Amino acid sequence: MAFDLLTMPNGLRVVGERIPHFRSVSVGLWIGTGSQHEQSGEAGLSHFLEHMVFKGTEKRSARQIAEEMDAVGGQLNAFTSKECTCFYAKTVDEHLDLAMDVVCDLATHPTFDPKELEKEKGVVLEEISMAEDTPEDLVHEILMLANYGDQPVARPILGTAEKISGYRRENLADYWKCMYRPQNAVLSIAGNYDWAQVQALLEAHLGAWAPEGLRAHGCDTQSVAPTCLAREKEIEQVHICLGFPGLSIGDPRNYELSLFNSVYGGAMSSRLFQKIREESGMAYTVYSYPNAYTDCGMLSVYAATNPDTAAQVYEQILEVTRAFAREGLTREEFNMAREQLKASFILGSESTSSRMQSNGRRMLLMNETRTESEVIDRVNAITFESANDLMRATLTAPHSLALVGKGAKALVKQMY
Repeated sequence: MAFDLLTMPNGLRVVGERIPHFRSVSVGLWIGTGSQHEQSGEAGLSHFLEHMVFKGTEKRSARQIAEEMDAVGGQLNAFTSKECTCFYAKTVDEHLDLAMDVVCDLATHPTFDPKELEKEKGVVLEEISMAEDTPEDLVHEILMLANYGDQPVARPILGTAEKISGYRRENLADYWKCMYRPQNAVLSIAGNYDWAQVQALLEAHLGAWAPEGLRAHGCDTQSVAPTCLAREKEIEQVHICLGFPGLSIGDPRNYELSLFNSVYGGAMSSRLFQKIREESGMAYTVYSYPNAYTDCGMLSVYAATNPDTAAQVYEQILEVTRAFAREGLTREEFNMAREQLKASFILGSESTSSRMQSNGRRMLLMNETRTESEVIDRVNAITFESANDLMRATLTAPHSLALVGKGAKALVKQMY
């Protein structure tokens, strides 16, 4: 299916995927800013700003923002990641004009009311506390530090309690002025829409969005020696996370990485799950997954277990990893994983919101589109040899390690 593509005079890129047999439409405004782009002293500003735009715009109060999409049965939300922020809405197609109006209004006309700012600080501080009290989330944050050291990609998206507590209205307004610019943004739309109507709405809501003032920014993550970090916590389990070198988001070998990860630890039939969960029964949860960023990537392995068996579970992870690298994928595993990869992509694409998100992220970070057929063709092009070669190169490289739990620091001496 061909995409509707447009670059507005102010630099805003637009990508549309029309799916006429749907009755829903999803629209998202993507901004190229996240924790990776925050300078010293700006920790958590991208995420805090995302919260604050929902507290009021020049023509809508916080209550009106909440009620307008609810009134037509639509959905409205936002998220912040390492490299982007997205404001999005999903509704039935007849309410596209309202969805476009609200989403564009949020990103381009926030007021940053000082009274609301002080109240929202409490919400974000609670979110930071919640992440600290969720060891599965915390151990992944610590793994980023163990793998990348003191670099922007390792910074927590939420920031720190100290920084959030000290921010004033001018901090958010200044950050918005230099990062929320049209040439640093993408509008993605997917579902049942009329392209002429979309173009008219774009001109009405974003045509006057000024391109001046964008701050130069980018990502420059350097390789560092992986290490081990541990955090003591009085909890019942020890949470274990390993990090192997991965691939950047634009690397074409990401398809091979996803394929062998499915066999390694990405599915119930995977080697890690079968060995540690099914055979030894030492962990309820064990899995692996790849993360890709603009200039770096990581393959992570996670498991949680009793402190008495933590060292043993870690050794079992290493045993599975060594055996996999030594023996390689079997033909049966390869064929099954390739079918799983295709099915996962197809099933994950069967909604307007998933298509909007996939297209918007790809256009924002890589300035390209990719059809479903192109993806399936690329998966079919993976060879048995290319998947095994990448798997061995990845799993024989030095890995980072993060531990969270009771006695975590003592365990480091046994495990790393």
